[in-house]
Amino acid sequence: MLAIGGLAGSDEAGSSRDGVPLLLSHAARLSGAKEPKICIINTAFADDPGMYLRMYRRLAPLRGLVNHLALFPMPNVSDPSDLLLSQDVIFVGGGSVANMLAVWRVHGLDAVMRSAWQAGIVLSGVSAGAICWFLGGTTDSFGPQLRPFTDGLGLLEGSYCPHYDSEPLRRPLFQSLIAAGTLPAGIACDDGAAAHFADDSLHEIVTDRAEAGGYLVERHDDGTAEETRLPARQLIA
Repeated sequence: MLAIGGLAGSDEAGSSRDGVPLLLSHAARLSGAKEPKICIINTAFADDPGMYLRMYRRLAPLRGLVNHLALFPMPNVSDPSDLLLSQDVIFVGGGSVANMLAVWRVHGLDAVMRSAWQAGIVLSGVSAGAICWFLGGTTDSFGPQLRPFTDGLGLLEGSYCPHYDSEPLRRPLFQSLIAAGTLPAGIACDDGAAAHFADDSLHEIVTDRAEAGGYLVERHDDGTAEETRLPARQLIA
């Protein structure tokens, strides 16, 4: 599992020499496949064609087979489960995590994702595509004001907060929700940082630049939250 806080643009810091964002290249390498099969899912952005086109362009330099699963207005393949379970990497884009998981559950993809995880397929995603694997997190799924989301897939225990450094309200809200017990203790990642879980344990934080970080936020018995910056490894292009 590689939960990404946010991605830089293909022409910005954080991209490899071939233009592929370092964190996406890392997700592909985690599969161990020389030519990984990568499936893009953008349910959280209502399967916007432009989003798929941008992801295909971003991933094109990788040696591998890139495809996608769309669910609007109907699945673009006859057997979504077969498609997903034949991949090396599943990458989930950002948008509305609440809407995405509602659609996934209607199509039975919640169970398929658990099967993919148990089969050793790399599950990765950014923002909504990172929150979804946890019990919950912070989201703007319900409107422009950030709110708690508590209906994640729960493949990983705890909560997750993306965009920890780039959206000023994320950090204080995440901490206050954990302090209040609304969300369980969890991991937060800046843009350019990702939390790599092996099975259900945090393996490491990886970043595409020195200043990006990952954090553990925990609740104390007195109802306060504590943030601890975690050791991180910077990826090299």
